Amino acid sequence: MLPRKKYLEALIKRMWNDQIKVITGIRRCGKSTLLFKLFKDYLLETGVPEQNIITVALDDDRSESLRDPRNLSGYVRERVSDVSQKYYVLLDEIQYAISAKELADRDAPVRLYSVLNGFLHLGNVDVYVTGSNSKMLSKDVSTEFRGRGDIVRVYPLSFAEFYAASGLDKLDAYSEFSMYGGMPYLLNLETDEDKFNYLNNLFEEIYFKDIEERYSINLPGLLRELTNDLCSSVGSLTNASKIARTLKSARNLSVASETVSTYLTYLTDSFLFSEALRYDVKGKRYFEYPSKYYCTDIGLRNIRLGLRQQEETHIMENCIYNELIIRGYHVDVGVVPVPDVSSSGLRTQRNCEIDFIATKGPKKYYIQSALRMEDDAKIQNELRPLRAVNDSFKKIVVSKSYGKNWTDEEGFLRINLIDFLLDENSLDR
Repeated sequence: MLPRKKYLEALIKRMWNDQIKVITGIRRCGKSTLLFKLFKDYLLETGVPEQNIITVALDDDRSESLRDPRNLSGYVRERVSDVSQKYYVLLDEIQYAISAKELADRDAPVRLYSVLNGFLHLGNVDVYVTGSNSKMLSKDVSTEFRGRGDIVRVYPLSFAEFYAASGLDKLDAYSEFSMYGGMPYLLNLETDEDKFNYLNNLFEEIYFKDIEERYSINLPGLLRELTNDLCSSVGSLTNASKIARTLKSARNLSVASETVSTYLTYLTDSFLFSEALRYDVKGKRYFEYPSKYYCTDIGLRNIRLGLRQQEETHIMENCIYNELIIRGYHVDVGVVPVPDVSSSGLRTQRNCEIDFIATKGPKKYYIQSALRMEDDAKIQNELRPLRAVNDSFKKIVVSKSYGKNWTDEEGFLRINLIDFLLDENSLDR
């Protein structure tokens, strides 16, 4: 049983905060285990009587009658009627209590949400729910709970979690992680074939079906081709128009850019991908497009491509991005003008890219992902954008070069990839 300490502490911190705790994230990343096993065990260990913990797994056929919100309300209220007692209500896969009509009509009121809000009004009930990512989205929570939904986002295993559970040394653990990613169930599988089949089935049997059912997808082939394209181009600038042109030229698939844009939203809302916007460091503004997309789990990306495109540079960049997101940073792609000389000798400026601008509260870091820093030309190319940023925030280069971390004569922190991934405080060293 993986401890998932970060997420368990997040739930403990939110106990009795007069909010509905909503645990979201990509399917099969461990939300149900977190709630029904880890959090419930914590409650029992701290002295909460088991009868004061009301658990309902709505995806279990034995709970079928409770998928009617009226029945669910009556079932819970009957068990929390002693006002002298405090109760914990843990509901898993709550999308099963939302009708197909309610899902299809985004403007229709969802009865379940009023039931959950009603539990809070009792005063002696603390409510926790998990929801399938494609049917219980963050934007639904903020709208329907009217400011009384507290979201805990769960991710696949970080590299530090994977390494601690794998029993492998650091380099072998990274090799495995960068190939198959961090979906928790993988730790139960031994062969490459089993791992490949498991991840591939997640796409076909869960992720695509969830999206198709929620949004009544009439172009399932496009959804799959778009997923393939995003997986193939992680870390590359793109937008809906560019993708539409690529689909036309490479696959002879004619589709409007507006449709591609809509499907991109479905994929990001379902937590399969994250979008990183481009930020003009000097102008202090965002570019409308293009942007970059990263896979929530690098293993899903690799398997979707049949393990054919194993560009180490892009895989490393995706792993760094995911780690920053897991640590709670807001991550953008930086754009900064740097001096240049044209072929005719004229002085000009050209825009250079900083891989990541990571911000959290008052903290900000400029981060370059560089697979190797072995020659002067490569070093100068990676450092040039950082030199062009004239502020006092920390500049960092993460590379796969091994050795101790150090700060160079320009004040840039040089840190190796493994240390960055294993140490949650590595950016402040």
